[in-house]
Amino acid sequence: MTTGPGRVARDLFMAADEALVQAAFCTGEFTAAERLFGEARAVAAHDGEQEAEARALGGLGMTHHYRNIAALVGGRAPADADIAAEDDLMRRALALSRQAGDTAGTAWALFGVGLVLQVLRRDWDAAMWYFWQAFGLAEAVEESGDLYGRSEIHRHVGFYYLVEDVRPREAVRQLGHSLALRERLGDPRRIPSALVALGEAETAAGNFPRAVELLRRAVPIAHEAALLPWRIADAEHNLREAEAAAADGRPG
Repeated sequence: MTTGPGRVARDLFMAADEALVQAAFCTGEFTAAERLFGEARAVAAHDGEQEAEARALGGLGMTHHYRNIAALVGGRAPADADIAAEDDLMRRALALSRQAGDTAGTAWALFGVGLVLQVLRRDWDAAMWYFWQAFGLAEAVEESGDLYGRSEIHRHVGFYYLVEDVRPREAVRQLGHSLALRERLGDPRRIPSALVALGEAETAAGNFPRAVELLRRAVPIAHEAALLPWRIADAEHNLREAEAAAADGRPG
């Protein structure tokens, strides 16, 4: 049996993506994901598969991103060099996706650049320039089979309406769509964070019973999926906040 053009790189990418999800949500160990994305990139570059190479570069960027998030959660500011490395990978992925004519890949790469600006550089204005472009291509992301990618785009647009251009109802709409996509995907590791985000938005909108309902779903799923301790603690904290808000009828 022979493998088709790009098959090896795609298989490596899929293995790397699974390793990244497990690391980001459950173990915090990113070595395997980084190695596999690096191998996928090398194979794709050798074979002249620009689309696959761009996706692998983006995967390496996301691996850096989750490491930087781990630093933030641990109370440490990521090093400037680590932020710059993530930014470089995301922008290289974007340039190569555009060159390859990969619409879905371009959307995901635009989102990746936006992540650097929003999460690490704390610049919502600059981030939204990229997020809005990704949002405009979100349908292509879903059509490519990447439900999680589209979910992430809606998630961060939802956060924009939750914390920056504050419109709780629009935040609920975007974060509700993000949750629905993850539920369709059916991966329990990725559902609690979507429930928590929507619960926060429902609390901000004054819909306390709905917020409590969502967060009471999030906590047991987080435990059953053996998520990282900080992810479980975040779900539990938000549930306590929503229950307190529901008890006295005030915003959380």
